[in-house]
Amino acid sequence: MNDEDIKKIAAEVARIMKGGGQQAPRQTLGDSVNIGSAGKVFQHPLVNNQGAAPAKPCSAQGDCRLEENTCSSSCQKCNPLSNYTAQQVKASADRVSFCNPNEASTSIAGMIDHTLLKANATQEEIGKLCEEARKYRFASVCVNPGYVAMSARLLRGSCVKVCTVIGFPLGSTTPTVKAIEARDAIANGAEEIDMVINIGALKSGNDQLVLDDIKAVREATRGKLLKVILETSYLTKDEKIRACKMSKLAQADFVKTSTGFGSGGATPEDVALMRETVGPEMGVKASGGIKDAKIAEAMIKAGANRLGTSASIAIISGGEAAKGQY
Repeated sequence: MNDEDIKKIAAEVARIMKGGGQQAPRQTLGDSVNIGSAGKVFQHPLVNNQGAAPAKPCSAQGDCRLEENTCSSSCQKCNPLSNYTAQQVKASADRVSFCNPNEASTSIAGMIDHTLLKANATQEEIGKLCEEARKYRFASVCVNPGYVAMSARLLRGSCVKVCTVIGFPLGSTTPTVKAIEARDAIANGAEEIDMVINIGALKSGNDQLVLDDIKAVREATRGKLLKVILETSYLTKDEKIRACKMSKLAQADFVKTSTGFGSGGATPEDVALMRETVGPEMGVKASGGIKDAKIAEAMIKAGANRLGTSASIAIISGGEAAKGQY
């Protein structure tokens, strides 16, 4: 199944779901599917058209997103990752920041994906998550796909991205399903995608399936940030290295340690190994068990330039995470 087939399937699924399961009259939406299962319509296409002119960067003194927020030279919206050299990436974690911090935030806030992925998360909790992300200028909120449209609505006009998870937490769905899930999430407002690899295929030595899996999601997310979750606690050193190399070959933007639902979370040793394997050109996201500033600092020193945690406020304020946080 090629990319065009997946587009058509996603369009049909979105159309039927929008019509409450009925065969509603087909809407003309142009060449790209841009309506999600939540019924949210976006003017921009799901996937950047090849050859399309890049978006114009905002003025150096301008505010491209949020109220009083002035864009910085490290803003990814105006200066995407591809604009940076390997040396710049290696030299500084500023490339993952989005906006100048305000009095409520810290420099590390721009490296944090403020996360809430528990199965019983309520709308009120998601609303609070988004409110906190706006206040502290976190890089993104990371939520389950069902809350993407709500989060995008709550964060509209802000510098905070909406990140979601695909094939989560097991990674055992097919490449086609993951690609459709990613397209739907982007149509609903997601700007960053964290996908779980096919862990069983990797451990079986079926590297071609693992690579095809990542490529399918990469093709579905062109123009958006793609992070590949390895679930390192289940992997041997060789498997971690192979997974990183395949993620790089598939042109993902980041490799990520864990879902937070496996047998273990991030370790500085795993982060260092991942950074060594992918080099300075890719990002490394540490997630799982990052509950205070000391652990966060250890991950950054090991080579992480993005952190996934629900203890975000505790980390930037120097406090301790509440029991049970991600």
